[in-house]
Amino acid sequence: MSSTLTARDLIDRLSAVDPETPVRLAINPLFPFHHGIVDVIAVKDALGRTTVYVTEDGDQQGPVPPEVTVAAGWHEPTEAPRRPRTCIAAQ
Repeated sequence: MSSTLTARDLIDRLSAVDPETPVRLAINPLFPFHHGIVDVIAVKDALGRTTVYVTEDGDQQGPVPPEVTVAAGWHEPTEAPRRPRTCIAAQ
């Protein structure tokens, strides 16, 4: 996995897309679902270092598309198995 994304990295990546585009969190590489974002909260730790938290709304909105899991390095590209077509005889 890559190193932690900084606020600058996130701003740079988001500035490359249409500002009206919805943003989702892709969670859990082993069983990936996406979630809506509610807020961005900055807090300081005991040493005065700031960390930004992107909070989600607690509502799983469905599975993450396969192209996202592949691009994230969570899964290998796969194809659905081929199934033979069968005819159902009229009864």
